[in-house]
Amino acid sequence: MRQSSVVIDSKLPRVGTTIFTVMSKLAADCGAINLSQGFPDFQADAALFDAALRAMRDGRNQYPPMAGVPELRAAIAGKVAALYGASYDAEHEITVTAGATQAIFTAIAAFVRHGDEVIVFEPVYDSYVPAIETVGGQAVYARLAFPDYRPDWQQLRSLLSPRTRMIIINSPHNPSGSLLDADDLEQLAALTRGTNIVVLSDEVYEHIVFDGVRHQSVASHPELAARSIVVSSFGKTYHITGWKIGYVLGAQELMSEFRKVHQFNVFTVNTPCQLGIAEYMRDASRHLGLAAFYQQKREFFRAQLHHSRFELLPCRGSYFQLARYSAISDLPDRDFAYWLTREVGVAVIPVSVFNHHGHDDRVVRFCFAKQEATLAAAGERLRGV
Repeated sequence: MRQSSVVIDSKLPRVGTTIFTVMSKLAADCGAINLSQGFPDFQADAALFDAALRAMRDGRNQYPPMAGVPELRAAIAGKVAALYGASYDAEHEITVTAGATQAIFTAIAAFVRHGDEVIVFEPVYDSYVPAIETVGGQAVYARLAFPDYRPDWQQLRSLLSPRTRMIIINSPHNPSGSLLDADDLEQLAALTRGTNIVVLSDEVYEHIVFDGVRHQSVASHPELAARSIVVSSFGKTYHITGWKIGYVLGAQELMSEFRKVHQFNVFTVNTPCQLGIAEYMRDASRHLGLAAFYQQKREFFRAQLHHSRFELLPCRGSYFQLARYSAISDLPDRDFAYWLTREVGVAVIPVSVFNHHGHDDRVVRFCFAKQEATLAAAGERLRGV
């Protein structure tokens, strides 16, 4: 292996390989059932593949417009208007991205400058803080209270400062499965009123909300929408995480700044796949039925663990189920996750990795976006622990 002679002053000295890569590799090495990384083990609808293939065969294989093909942006605008009563201009206020992670990084790079503070809620999804630090910002941590993972808006008020440039919210929340309610959006609007704070709202699981509850999108709150970049993901909605296609919504002034960065760190996104998604979106039942589809999987998986020693926490949205394991082991959660993968044959994610300084409530995260046979096989192993 070649060794570089360059001395590197790392921008991210504390960052190594993500826990998702680590646990998926360990699962593969051990032959374990992988309930760690958040991707389905089942195919998407063949009609989506057919639509993308038609676009390829029709010669739509060259660069699309930087902001995304007009057909897809129009489809997104229609969906958002129908669901949230929000009117976004497809030409100036919607941009198609190479997945949600790129969208989040681009938004942070566009608005956060050296020395700016960005408030995040922990447990915090792992891509936020490295992006903040890469552009010279500083993460400030608000706490989602265990075990319900609800925000404390008074605490957030105490964290605001003249240096606060951005607040990142995530609902439905990864990893906890908690939701922000309408009152939460009102609290956030009141706290940011009269400021220049940008809200970055990660809503990639927007269609996976359970028990008849309506997703509270920032797009549906006019005051917040005026200061927000809203992120969503077709990968989560249509079971195509490997396609890496998402989108952002934002007022024209915000989107103009977003696109200044987007055009140079991505430029644009796969043309035929964009067109395939645009065609597929014509049938709204394909995203409107997602909540019932995943609620059935949630109930099936929870039933598998009903007679286990895991204590299941509430799951109001997303396709993740948290569980406390204190009746099984007193190991730290990372060690417990390694043990469970190696000795029991089920890979999970330790929730402490989402916490600043690794605060550990002895909780692990399962992904139930799997076939029932996979969940049943995992359940059999977990009930034996």
